[in-house]
Amino acid sequence: MKKYLQLLAARLPAGRYRHSLGVADTAAGLAVKNGVDPEQARLAGLLHDYARDLPPEKLLDLAGAAGLITCDLERRLPVLLHGPVGALLLERELGITDKAILQAVARHTVGAPGMTTLDKIIYLADVIEPGRQFAGVQAIRKAAATDLEAALLKALEASIVYVLDKEQPLHPATVEARNYILLARGGY
Repeated sequence: MKKYLQLLAARLPAGRYRHSLGVADTAAGLAVKNGVDPEQARLAGLLHDYARDLPPEKLLDLAGAAGLITCDLERRLPVLLHGPVGALLLERELGITDKAILQAVARHTVGAPGMTTLDKIIYLADVIEPGRQFAGVQAIRKAAATDLEAALLKALEASIVYVLDKEQPLHPATVEARNYILLARGGY
């Protein structure tokens, strides 16, 4: 873990590094509550934004070459690709081969239907780590203490509202992730 801390401290801006530390700690705590290996969650949380500060053209080049682009929206907003590209680079550059970690990193940006518990933890930890402050974050943190899936649902909905308020297009995977949870919970 120490080598990754040093690597990230040199690679990320200070604010993003602090955010990554917060996500790592939050993910480890959620992992303990939800029966997931806390060290696996801590590592995924720590490294989740590995590619976040790459230039848009670099994200597009890497994602395009690896076949990671799933929709036209990602070509228009390459920042949405930082999760999948991050997972790609973690394997290539750091030799991380734990598929659960790589998938959780890949899915943390926009979510996905059928997320694993680790996927949910990393998505949620990214939203509720202590440095995050937005209307509704306390309700999501409170839900996370007792019901991971309910908290994830609230986090996805907060993300959707945020994007709508900015008058930006929604990534289909975020909507699919929300609908998947709603349907799985049997509300419809």
